[in-house]
Amino acid sequence: MLKTGRSSRFIGGLFVSCTIAAVFFALFHDQTQHEQNSFVVRQNTSGLIAVDSSLFNGKQQLGSSSPRKGIFAPPAIHKKLFPIGLLDFLGIFLAAIGLVIAAGGGIGGGGILVPLYVMVLRFSPKFAIPLSNITIFGGAITNTILNIPKRHPHADRPLVDWDLIMIMEPLTIAGAIAGSFINKVLPDWSLAVCLILLLSATSYKTITKGIRTYKKETKALAALAGIEGFEGLLQKVQTGEIQAEEGVIVERNELLQRLYDEERTVPTQNVCLLTCMFLFIVITNLLKGGGAFHSPLGIECGTLSFWGMTFCILLVVITVSVYARKQLIARYLKKKELGYKYVDGDIQWNEIATIKYPCLCLFAGFFAGMFGVGGGIVKGPLMLEMGVAPAVASATSAVMILYTSFSAATSFVVFGLLRYDYGFMLFVVGIICTAVGQVGVNYLVKKSGRGSYIIMSIGAVVALSTAMMGLQSAMAFVNGTMGSGGGICSGGGGASHRRALMGMAEAFLCGEAY
Repeated sequence: MLKTGRSSRFIGGLFVSCTIAAVFFALFHDQTQHEQNSFVVRQNTSGLIAVDSSLFNGKQQLGSSSPRKGIFAPPAIHKKLFPIGLLDFLGIFLAAIGLVIAAGGGIGGGGILVPLYVMVLRFSPKFAIPLSNITIFGGAITNTILNIPKRHPHADRPLVDWDLIMIMEPLTIAGAIAGSFINKVLPDWSLAVCLILLLSATSYKTITKGIRTYKKETKALAALAGIEGFEGLLQKVQTGEIQAEEGVIVERNELLQRLYDEERTVPTQNVCLLTCMFLFIVITNLLKGGGAFHSPLGIECGTLSFWGMTFCILLVVITVSVYARKQLIARYLKKKELGYKYVDGDIQWNEIATIKYPCLCLFAGFFAGMFGVGGGIVKGPLMLEMGVAPAVASATSAVMILYTSFSAATSFVVFGLLRYDYGFMLFVVGIICTAVGQVGVNYLVKKSGRGSYIIMSIGAVVALSTAMMGLQSAMAFVNGTMGSGGGICSGGGGASHRRALMGMAEAFLCGEAY
């Protein structure tokens, strides 16, 4: 245990140290370039020195948002991908490490990627957030492809819990919509402080849970070490091939058998309903417009039409949530009547649970929207606290991130905020590094029989996000780009840092263009 804990702390400390070193290198590199390019002089025919005014013509390439302001601010004009520079290699390398760590927990890693892209790749937050999203989208595709065929570790059903997605996702969206509006009003310093406190508490609780689970697994493995045939049993548990006891299935009546059979396949009805809900949200947001993106229907922010379309989104997600609750309660009563046997990590969706957990998701979404963090960094730890099996929590979170990142990517493309040269490369990096991380964590879990590694992976991502966002907030404070808040429809002061705190949640839920 001590060895594992020390290794985790060493890796996390090494990652943060390398990032800080890379940031200072990037700042030194930028400052040198800034001094070289501030005044371009040439010798004219009369021997006089003239200033080349081409640098001051006000033109900016895609990737800029405002003139450079302060030593910590990204450059006003960002270079193209090719030729690839040293900072590009450094930023991509650190992003790859972050993605590998995040892959095992099924968390996107936006809390790591956005600060990296701002501080190392030197993008303004306006363009760093879409690049982070497209990276996460690539990773989410890999995660989903790898997780969909997997089976539950303790039952013969898919690893991804679609009931959890149906009950969690709608009210998470509703909470994120409300939270993102609060994000617009509160001053940046209060958002930064509250975000760091929230993530610190979340990472501490998640890592502590991982340590407790590790100790329990150690005791269980020690107790089973002397049992004959333990290795064969462990292999079955690890690969998820163990099924419910044959007698439990065979002796049940036809209704119970039918219930077990239904759970063996992916519920296509739920998948279609969720897909339609997200498509409705994307289309409505694009029609509604917001921020720098003008509505194709001419809808202005703050008008009756604007709030009416926002209300339509809330109405749809609440309707889906009520429908999901009704379906889960009906199934719970049916299971109770037939004597259904739950396995470790299952949630009994009774009348209380279908109110309690969606309310927790509502608050989780509220904080996700208010602080601009992706849903995975909140919902992953939340599912662990709900008692969901680590492998199930990881796979389920990854599927939810696929929906959200696709929705956000669609918005960013339409808003014209995606750098296609960097975007394509980072999309591929997301696919490859997530696959490496998934395979690595799966190997560790199968080899050791410990699901605690997944919990620790989630905790590590949250902890690294806390450190990275704290560093970025400190740099924004020194740079003087923190604002004092503003109205829902106004940019307000300190928009640069505010955009850095606003993540995928607001991007696709509220249709804001950064």
